[in-house]
Amino acid sequence: MDLRDKVYVHHWWSNPFIRIMASLERRPLADNVLRYTFAGISCSTGSFVTNPVDVTKVRMQIDGELKLQKGDLKGAYQQRYYKGILRGMVSIARDEGMKGLFKGLTPALIREATYSSIRVGSYEPIKRLLGATDPANTPFYKKIMAGATAGAIGSIVVVPTDLIRVRFQAEGKLEIGQHARYQGFWQALTDIAKTEGLRGLYRGTSPTVQRAMIVTATQVPCYDHAKHTILNHRWMSEGSALHITSAMMAGFMVAVTSSPMDVIKTRIMNQQIKGVSKSELRYKSTLDCLVKTLRSEGFNGLYKGFIPNWMRLGPHTIISFFLFEFLRKEAGLSPL
Repeated sequence: MDLRDKVYVHHWWSNPFIRIMASLERRPLADNVLRYTFAGISCSTGSFVTNPVDVTKVRMQIDGELKLQKGDLKGAYQQRYYKGILRGMVSIARDEGMKGLFKGLTPALIREATYSSIRVGSYEPIKRLLGATDPANTPFYKKIMAGATAGAIGSIVVVPTDLIRVRFQAEGKLEIGQHARYQGFWQALTDIAKTEGLRGLYRGTSPTVQRAMIVTATQVPCYDHAKHTILNHRWMSEGSALHITSAMMAGFMVAVTSSPMDVIKTRIMNQQIKGVSKSELRYKSTLDCLVKTLRSEGFNGLYKGFIPNWMRLGPHTIISFFLFEFLRKEAGLSPL
């Protein structure tokens, strides 16, 4: 019995699925299938854990939308309903029950299973196409290009699920006599398709793709670069501590770079369309939303919900990359 067979037997009961996959003769196609699969599993897990924070972030981003602040940031904050991440989560749980914190979970998981499988799984193949053959010494700009390309490809596929997720999460406590905007994922999908058409399902595509490019061009390359910089300086060795440290750095950076576009994407996707003429739409485009937000709420308006965005992206990045690296190791794939 060779070494691989011994390892296979040792782990059979603890991780049969991964070991069955790893026992297959290693081929580039098999490696890619595993990479995409593990990316989807890892990011879906991160999305499930952080969904309550994501719901709170969306509520904070549309709270006091386009309300003139005239430089009175303190007064504007006091008038908001969701005053901070923790108090916001408590308000949602009090008004809507714990299930309110898990609104939009189904489309969120569908989105991650497709979008993140593509954007994270495609990062390395695209990086290699750009000539990055040495993971330890790849120029940072090539990593950014690979991340932006992977993010754009992945996001185009999942705009409808992202749209539905935002609308579910944005809906607050219903008053007596009010009815939920949608009864479920499939009802929302068919209703939007019927009333708004195919174009309606892809409303917000521009800011969604732009945000995905920013997120992936920041998150994955920053994790990749931080990890190999630490390894090259021999400050840490390959392992869980290194993966968590690198993910923490990447999580903060992606929150800083993506928050403005995230606010714009949320507002465009959530705006009322049904029964509203094109000339009366609140936002005509990404640029229109940006200008109106800056005029009425100032630069701070673009960073509404920054703390929950960071508190979501930070843990989401840590969970996703920690699990992604773990699954790769268990299946015999080289680390990112």
